[in-house]
Amino acid sequence: MLPTVREARQDDWPQIWPIIRNVITQQETIPYDPGMSEPDARRTWLLPAPARVVVAGDQVLGTANMYANRGGPGNHVASGTLMVAEEARGKGVGRALTTDMIDWARRSGFAAVQFNAVADTNTAAIHLYESLGFVTLGTAPRAFRHPVEGLVGLRIMWLDL
Repeated sequence: MLPTVREARQDDWPQIWPIIRNVITQQETIPYDPGMSEPDARRTWLLPAPARVVVAGDQVLGTANMYANRGGPGNHVASGTLMVAEEARGKGVGRALTTDMIDWARRSGFAAVQFNAVADTNTAAIHLYESLGFVTLGTAPRAFRHPVEGLVGLRIMWLDL
């Protein structure tokens, strides 16, 4: 059974921040600055409406933010970022967050969802996204510095809604 996803509240931040800190300091999946401060992370993550921020699980096991990928003529395409607590990976949290994002994008009238930077080495995410119908439009070669694998590609992944 997938964990419940709900709108994030300001008082969820103390549980969201450790997930973000862990993901960005590992430097394995998301191209965020590993030295990002907590206040900067909070401003980056807790986006105001019409963007949306959610958490998964009674105790926060993961979080996602979602928004229009670009403004103006690009605002019909949704995008977002998902992060899952290390101890919750492989347990359906990412699937629950991604499915929620897709549902939100459809309800909000977006034409598609685009992930701008999926590291080639993030095979669990790639498999999940592909299982939900995403395709890889292209890969920027050597665009991500993985701490073990070195320079790896960043995929642009797309789902028509």
